Amino acid sequence: MTLINIRNLGVTLGNPLFSKLNLVVNAGDRIGLVAANGRGKSTLLACITGALEPSAGEITKARGLTIGHVAQNVPAALFDTPFYDAVLQALPADQADSESWRVDVVLESLEVPEAMRGRPLKHLSGGWQRLAMFARTWVTEPDVLLLDEPTNHLDLEKIAQLEGWLNGLPRDVPVILSSHDRAFLDATTNRTLFLRPELSPVFALSYTRARAALDEADASEARRYERDMKTAEQLRKQAAKLNNIGINSGSDLLVVKTKQLKQRAEKLEDAAKPAHLERSAGAIRLSNRGTHAKVLVTLEDAAVTTPDGTLLFKTGRQFICQGDRIVLIGLNGAGKSRLVSMLKQAIERPEAGQDNIKATPSLVLGYGDQALADLADTDTPIGTIIRRFDVGDQRARALLAGAGMAIDMQAKPIGQLSGGQKARLGMLVLRLTEPNFYLLDEPTNHLDIEGQEALESELMAHEASCLLVSHDRSFVRAVGNRFWLIEKKKLVEVESPEGFFASVAG
Repeated sequence: MTLINIRNLGVTLGNPLFSKLNLVVNAGDRIGLVAANGRGKSTLLACITGALEPSAGEITKARGLTIGHVAQNVPAALFDTPFYDAVLQALPADQADSESWRVDVVLESLEVPEAMRGRPLKHLSGGWQRLAMFARTWVTEPDVLLLDEPTNHLDLEKIAQLEGWLNGLPRDVPVILSSHDRAFLDATTNRTLFLRPELSPVFALSYTRARAALDEADASEARRYERDMKTAEQLRKQAAKLNNIGINSGSDLLVVKTKQLKQRAEKLEDAAKPAHLERSAGAIRLSNRGTHAKVLVTLEDAAVTTPDGTLLFKTGRQFICQGDRIVLIGLNGAGKSRLVSMLKQAIERPEAGQDNIKATPSLVLGYGDQALADLADTDTPIGTIIRRFDVGDQRARALLAGAGMAIDMQAKPIGQLSGGQKARLGMLVLRLTEPNFYLLDEPTNHLDIEGQEALESELMAHEASCLLVSHDRSFVRAVGNRFWLIEKKKLVEVESPEGFFASVAG
């Protein structure tokens, strides 16, 4: 049963975000919406809800259809509202009075603890705030559910919880979700729309299989274009040859034949379309200074504690060696970020006396945290690069342009950049630091799929040594060659992260 029919849809904001978009949404569809940052995913969702008028085309919806939309941000007006009340207020007044039990049902389905329900949203983590927005939308029992970056701010446990919740929804409720989380897309979708400025392809496959099909289709288009252009070139050569013979011999027949060959060449060239080339949001490149030391960091049974001194776990005797790409895994609150913080302090301030963590003297640290706190909101990208690195104004501008920041953006306060732009600026700062050891806390936060894959490639190509924390399962699987698991107040090495992923999902 068709619920939404999108025909020849286009939106132009300066440049075309997408055009000639056709999509039919049927009962039971779980559609993954994939595109780079700023390429129209949120815009398309806004068109479907009716909040934005498209530049071209039309959207037809089944009569009486209700749409639930979970946007990326929590409305500021709700920050002081307790979790339970924020959900209750989404119901019409008459329902809120007589059917408040609906709120309890939804909160149970999302496993929201009783203690959490009375707390104002501003006192909750970003993950719980996101779940409150899901609850607000689902309590109204919409016919179609739209989710914009639903895994933002969620840790691995909540992502697994959300996957289970989505897969437990009534099968006839269509879901359209935009996401950069490849593993999440694979777990929750059965169709994939790749949003492009022209001709956005749709596959009846989840992300990974759809991406393989898309790459093959793009390669086929590239081969066809090359073949057509080569044929057109040959026709023009033949036409030129015949033209010379015709002129010398005075043959009208050859003149006509020459004209026909040129027309065929022009027709082929006009019809031939180059294969789609994804416009990069900005390059991500890393460097590896190198070091002769084989062991970079030694941990001698270091105690990792909370700020008030409560023991979280002990590391045992561990070594971080050159070429190690260690992924630190464990439940939320187990102490991953605390260990990262201790390692950072021991490397940057060895005189501070971290007796149980020793870094080799030749170690140069490249550190990136999930909040990008190293980048001051009031500073500018150009100011950040010129002050920190001896590169000069012209070189700094070229580097920033390569990282996806146009000239007009380079002098704006960093606080005005999008999450993706800030992340790419952070990666540029890391590269210019020329480290030989990377300490990365949620490095793929704010990066689109292109950025994630670029970061993976850079870490592998440079054989970079690193310790990282990430909730991105695809990234962890691609990059890690060692895995440290925090469990039962101990740090243990495991062969693979799959056992931990399965335990969280279960």
